[in-house]
Amino acid sequence: MTDTAMAATALGKRFGRRGGWALRDCTFRLPAGRVCAVVGPNGAGKSTLLALAAGLLAPTEGRVTVLGTDPASARARVGYVAQDKPLYPQLSVAETLRVGADLNPGRWDAETAERIVSAGDLDPRKKIRSLSGGQRTRVALALALGKRPELLLLDEPMADLDPLARHELMGTLMARAAQYGTTIVMSSHVVAELEDSCDHLLLVGGGRVRLAGEIDDLLAAHTRVSTATGSTGPTSEDGSPDSAPGGLPELAPHTVVESRVTGRQLTALVRPAGPLPDDWRTSTPSLEELVLAYLRNPQAAPLTPAEPEEAAV
Repeated sequence: MTDTAMAATALGKRFGRRGGWALRDCTFRLPAGRVCAVVGPNGAGKSTLLALAAGLLAPTEGRVTVLGTDPASARARVGYVAQDKPLYPQLSVAETLRVGADLNPGRWDAETAERIVSAGDLDPRKKIRSLSGGQRTRVALALALGKRPELLLLDEPMADLDPLARHELMGTLMARAAQYGTTIVMSSHVVAELEDSCDHLLLVGGGRVRLAGEIDDLLAAHTRVSTATGSTGPTSEDGSPDSAPGGLPELAPHTVVESRVTGRQLTALVRPAGPLPDDWRTSTPSLEELVLAYLRNPQAAPLTPAEPEEAAV
């Protein structure tokens, strides 16, 4: 057993010799037993990161380890649901679950898989090709959880589900994490979808990891401040975001993620470098505020851990 579910060191992936980098210089460590949100805009590299962890892609540079070893060696202990939910269209639901059982001898949890399917009122005789997108998602999750994985990788798992099904399946995932200590990694570009369920965050933007760590620690490291600019701070005529937040003397000692001047009021999200003035109004940002601030400002300094220790392979 290992206390690290996933770790990456200078990980990068480029498609084709002259293609752009989908991921570049990504370093992070995800402790085992966490429920991790991988968030970022479309095209940020989230799907590429999960495919690398699942062993479906090979890194162009750097390395990724899974459950203390390389992804190929860990494959039997990893469940993966891709964004397009690939299933055999000619098989029925029941036949699909039997394939899952045949491919995972000694590990298959038939009760869990069948419960997930039956909760969606799916006819076991129906062909996969006749199912809706949400129904295919349910079958794909049944296959992944039936495998009893130690690490479950889910790429936009709830996109095709209605709100009731999303709530029900999220409860199933959280119960699995609590009962078996399963590490769950879920990607999404909808932060609100994951905020109440996840305790760890990987924020990917522009192919790089911008934030990585426990959500409570990341929120505690940032403060939203507001103060009057007085005569020391510039005021934008149209109230637009300040184009050079680092130049504001009020904020200079602190790492500025985002700032805005409207009239004579300055608001900013900062990583404090020390005590803040007593006359500043301060509050802890929400997870959504934190994520959006980093995505709106690609030049903001990232907050990621030091390079993780190499896992034994």
